[in-house]
Amino acid sequence: MRTTVAVPGTNEPGRLRRILLVDGLVSGTMGVLLVAAAQPLADWFGLSVPFVRWTGLLLVPFALSVLFLATRSTPPQNAVWALIALNVGWVVASAVVLLSGWINPTSTGVAFIIAQAMLVALFAEQQYVGLRQVS
Repeated sequence: MRTTVAVPGTNEPGRLRRILLVDGLVSGTMGVLLVAAAQPLADWFGLSVPFVRWTGLLLVPFALSVLFLATRSTPPQNAVWALIALNVGWVVASAVVLLSGWINPTSTGVAFIIAQAMLVALFAEQQYVGLRQVS
């Protein structure tokens, strides 16, 4: 009889694949929501309809790419590093958009932008941890 014990951090891609799956599902859901409800969300957040809609349109192919990575038995490291960089870039862009004065969101809009940036930062951090465990 043979017993296999999984030791955390020993080339187990399961954690990484799970965080990729969650990132893909959340991003895809948000993308569809932003496109489908651009007008009411724009009003609520104090943003322009095109800004909300284009943000959603950017998220849909991004989400599909992340979901594709999540289906790989071992996601390619270079692709995951690129995803981490994109997520960090999203967080930086969110801060720049808020601090630059390019937009004038409502307090709800500010809270939403901060909350989604924090979630994306968490995804990037967890993807980094998952990638280090697989390496």
